[in-house]
Amino acid sequence: MIAVIQRVSQASVTIDSIVKGKIGTGFLILLGITHTDAQEDIEWLSKKIVGLRVFGDEEGKMNLDISAVNGNILLISQFTLHASTKKGNRPSFIEAARPEVAIPLYEKMIAQLTQDLGKVIETGEFGADMKVSLLNDGPVTIIIDSKNRI
Repeated sequence: MIAVIQRVSQASVTIDSIVKGKIGTGFLILLGITHTDAQEDIEWLSKKIVGLRVFGDEEGKMNLDISAVNGNILLISQFTLHASTKKGNRPSFIEAARPEVAIPLYEKMIAQLTQDLGKVIETGEFGADMKVSLLNDGPVTIIIDSKNRI
């Protein structure tokens, strides 16, 4: 799994002109799922995300995690994170998991993040044409690949 985590002051996702998810301070996470991902990837990545100390403390140093600032999460599925651009100019998405594999893993990630954060997270809709809006705070953007944990 690849997660692009952006620290935001606000973020939202709109589908068919309707706001599906919206947060204030917290993380906008773009999540790419590949066909080799499993429960261990979900558990490790969720704990890593919730434990990231990238919010400013009283001295302005990035020292606080999302819980310390009462932050929220907006999770968006994004298969294009697994794009291969090695050949030509048209990306290949062969490494992205097919929906029958990706959807259950995406739903498990939602549940795991909800459990680890201790509150419901906001989401987009798997496979939908989504319009994502954000105000990146910092900017702070961190990319984590669960395959690089060992």
